[in-house]
Amino acid sequence: MRAIQITEFGGPEVLVPTELPDPEPGPDELLLEVTRCGINYADTHQAENTYLSPSSLPMVPGGEVAGRTADGRRLLSMLNGGGGYAERAVVDPNLSFDIPAEVSDEAALSLLVQGNTAWVLLRKTARMEAGESVVVHAAAGGVGTLAVQLAKKFGAGRVIAVASSEEKRELARELGADVTVDSAAPDMTAALIEANEGRRVDIVLDMVGGSTTDESVKALAPFGRLAFYGMASREQPSPVQLPNLMRFSTSVGGMWLPHAFLLPGNVIGRSMSELFSLVVDGSLRPIVGTTYPLSEARRAHEDLRGRKTMGKLTLDPSA
Repeated sequence: MRAIQITEFGGPEVLVPTELPDPEPGPDELLLEVTRCGINYADTHQAENTYLSPSSLPMVPGGEVAGRTADGRRLLSMLNGGGGYAERAVVDPNLSFDIPAEVSDEAALSLLVQGNTAWVLLRKTARMEAGESVVVHAAAGGVGTLAVQLAKKFGAGRVIAVASSEEKRELARELGADVTVDSAAPDMTAALIEANEGRRVDIVLDMVGGSTTDESVKALAPFGRLAFYGMASREQPSPVQLPNLMRFSTSVGGMWLPHAFLLPGNVIGRSMSELFSLVVDGSLRPIVGTTYPLSEARRAHEDLRGRKTMGKLTLDPSA
């Protein structure tokens, strides 16, 4: 089968098209003919071996796929240990969801990592309450576009979207953001407070890191929460000073989506059910970005790291 394989760690240049044997499903596993593979920012960290869980070589990257089983079921599946950038993938039925007929493969893939991330950040990490202000950094990205919509759906009083270009900020406004902020603002703390009509903000969803995190923490209102779920800038934020959390009655929480699959009560199952229902009834709009040929995975990573993309990116194994 055609696949992308990494044999040395590095940047996008290490994603090399190759031919590999078909994967063999074990007991209680399924073999999928992959129709689309999701691209996530975490994939760029795995290629460098800078992700939360260490990578091992050789590796076929890709943590999520949409495809069909031998008997024709359309499935959306999370993968353990990669393997998605390929024509075929072995999946665990316990990490798979039937895709409604009304939902495209690309839209479904926008929900598995990005949609669940936005849902868990708002419902579990930040525990958003109706009427609160919500800042969404990288608001035109896969998580951001869904987080803007879900925050409004869940009753946010004011949604503040942060993005790097006017085109991206316009998209965020179309999706329901009340106001937008340029990610290049020289003083993000002041910009967020100004965007919230002079008031400090209640919730910040942050996947940027570095100075953006530091300045966002300073913009929090008493009992405000920053939910940290990525470090796209590849810059470490300053260490959080615990006395300052008490001094300003603020909280900083982290979220890594694999942990949500371990929560009791089938949290991800409930999230997926709600997300699919919202898409089917038209009240949630997945933003489907570029679909790249499998052979151009390197270009996809270059565009993603260069902030040239919007919405959910996918690979087409047939191209």
